[in-house]
Parts: sequence; C-alpha cells; structure tokens
Amino acid sequence: MISADLARALALAGLRWHPVPGDRFTIEAEDLDQVVYTVSELIVEVHEYPTGTILGFNGTTEWALDSVDMDQTLWLPSEEQLRTLLGATFRSLVRDGADVPATAAEPSQGDDERSEDPGSFVVTITLHGEPVEFRAEVAAEAYGQALHSLITASTAVDA
Repeated sequence: MISADLARALALAGLRWHPVPGDRFTIEAEDLDQVVYTVSELIVEVHEYPTGTILGFNGTTEWALDSVDMDQTLWLPSEEQLRTLLGATFRSLVRDGADVPATAAEPSQGDDERSEDPGSFVVTITLHGEPVEFRAEVAAEAYGQALHSLITASTAVDA
C-alpha cells in the first residue's frame, strides 16, 4: 500500500477518486487518519447525491460514523490501480538486482508485504519520450511516484 504522504501528494496533483468496492482510504481527521477503511457494499457504501458523494458506514463495526464527505477522505490506490492509471506510459516493474521483471504472474508480494530479499522495486515509464525510473522498497510506492511525476509533468505542460 502507498504511504498517506504519497496519496496526499497524488490528490493535490489532481488525481481524482471515484470509489468502487475494494478501494482503501483513510479519513483526514485527528484520531481517524491511521485507520484504513475499505469500500464494501456491506460496510462502506458509496452514495451519489446532487450535492456530492458520501461514503456511508453500515452495520455495527463503525458505530460512531454514519457517513463522511469525500473531501474528508484520502484514497490509498492499490498497486494494480496505480499501474492501470499509468496506462501506455508504463514500461516495466523489476526487482532491483533481479534478472526478470516482476509481472502480474509473479506478484511483488502484494501491496502490504515485503519479501525477505533486500532491495527495491524499479518502475520505468516513458515521460516526454524518454524512459524514467522510480525506485522504492514497495512496488506500489514506486508506481505512485511514477504516477505523481506523470501527473505533475502533464499539468506543467497544460499550464
């Protein structure tokens, strides 16, 4: 899973969240920002209203919360979502020091686990026609860094 700091930087750079079941998020409020919630039709439902999107909490597990506005949340996109958002700019994910790419067939130990093998993951994207590498201990973090660079580069061009 990516860090809250990187998730916040992605949101500030312009990444927008359209919640779907399975998405993870935190609530940007004291005493709640360390808890990771998962959108689920059984516990956290997305309600679309003309006034905005609300995340509704159901059941007894989150008894103190009825709902929270989207602008009070911080999306923690998964490794797969980040890779998808990179689109055609994505070139590869490799384990630093490994001879073979870390592919979907050979997952990078999931979003939350680190292998015992020290090193880092390297994500390569094409940016302005050139390959650019992003390195992190967790694959999702390297994907997030690459996406942040892509978003900020595109907004700099649009400005």
